[in-house]
Amino acid sequence: MRNETYDLIVIGGGINGAGIARDAAGRGLSVLVVEADDLASHTSSASTKLIHGGLRYLEQYEFKLVAKALSEREILLKAAPHIIWPMRFILPHQKHLRPAWMIRVGLFMYDHLGGRQTLAGSHGVKFADHPAGTPLKPEFTKGFAYSDAWVQDARLVVLNCMDAASRGACIMTRTRAETAVRSHNGWTITLRTAAGDTFQVAARGLVNAAGPWAVRFLDEVASQDHPYSLRLIKGSHIVVNKLFDHDYAYIFQQPDGRIVFAIPYERDFTLIGTTDVEHEGAPGDTAIEEDEIGYLCEAANRYFERPIGPDDVVWNYSGVRPLLDDREDNASEITRDYRIQLDTSGGAPLLNVFGGKLTTYRRLAEDAVDQLAPELGNQEKAWTGKGHPLPGGEEAKPQHLFESLQASHPFIPLGMANRMVFNYGTRVTNIVGDAKSLDDLGEHFGADLYAAEVDYLRDHEWARTAEDILWRRSKLGLRLNDRERRRLADYLDRSLAEPTNAGPTT
Repeated sequence: MRNETYDLIVIGGGINGAGIARDAAGRGLSVLVVEADDLASHTSSASTKLIHGGLRYLEQYEFKLVAKALSEREILLKAAPHIIWPMRFILPHQKHLRPAWMIRVGLFMYDHLGGRQTLAGSHGVKFADHPAGTPLKPEFTKGFAYSDAWVQDARLVVLNCMDAASRGACIMTRTRAETAVRSHNGWTITLRTAAGDTFQVAARGLVNAAGPWAVRFLDEVASQDHPYSLRLIKGSHIVVNKLFDHDYAYIFQQPDGRIVFAIPYERDFTLIGTTDVEHEGAPGDTAIEEDEIGYLCEAANRYFERPIGPDDVVWNYSGVRPLLDDREDNASEITRDYRIQLDTSGGAPLLNVFGGKLTTYRRLAEDAVDQLAPELGNQEKAWTGKGHPLPGGEEAKPQHLFESLQASHPFIPLGMANRMVFNYGTRVTNIVGDAKSLDDLGEHFGADLYAAEVDYLRDHEWARTAEDILWRRSKLGLRLNDRERRRLADYLDRSLAEPTNAGPTT
């Protein structure tokens, strides 16, 4: 790594940085990704886990953003069917919040704006004869059903980095950019590892995809003049034991004009979110507030017959969205579209990325590299929208993988087999190998986590801590107790100290 020169260095290992690295590496550029923490350790793992157009953005006349997002939804469903899958949403109707005709018009546009190909269209629902009506209060008698998609957000980031690495990119986690010095011919970046070692790398171009830290990177690391200002909008979510026994999700209108989702989560739970509040502190210093928990519980209690309160929350998470300041007073009204700015006036190319959504990350990356590649003498065309699957997504129907895994490894419990297929897709065989029993998968840490999976995540997915595995590569943190988590952490500490496990491979 020391004194290496790259075509492109990408600062930030969230979804935008990962997507840009994948696209650029696939066009033949040499790429280094630098992430100060773990991949997807901030905004990109704190989403509502949806690949969606954003139904509520239609009310803000964001037709272009919605159409772009819906078009991307089709591409991503095909690229990663093991971590992205269709989900039906139920919108109970309250006529004093939005009239039925307005919702029908909105859903008609939602069905047709993005060139829907695979998902079912919207229609009216009578709750008396629909399973989604069972947990609702009796005053809700009808509503609407429509389609969107669910995503394992942090895994989407990791898979983009894996694909980038398979195409020659180098991914460095837990490495911080200390300084970035610009010249006419390139950039010289000083990096510091978690162990405290410093060294320099060089690049012909630089991408600032630092998310909530993007402006701070320009000010404090790269020392570049700029006109940009970010507003950090905190979104918080709560998880409770499941509130219903079907696979539909809900979208609930609120008296303040916002919407809150209630989504089936990890088989045994319900995910409820999100809030939209201004965040004034450091980007990485986020935590849910008591009034946010109260808001989300109250939002659910307006609709569900079974009430919930703060004591029912088994887990929560918060993250900040870095949105370009458009002087909008209401945080929920600020545009979620992205802004890309290519600067060549001060020397070597600098591309800044602001805002964006999980759903549109691939388009953002394509737009970014379309602008940047010619500056680096690269004329290769965009490629990620043409049916190239992400790692593990080679089988279009994960159910076939599940059936194959059950046939070849019948000792694996059904729930475990399902989780592994819908985490790893075709890569599940890299984990279970020729195992003939659960004992062959190595040490058991709790729930259905075994050493074979931990070793895979360490060697192929840059996992270094128990938190990386339990809350980003999986959500098994919901199922392991403190003792089991400590045992996993000790195992990782021991295995990472071994020289044969120096770093990830693809």
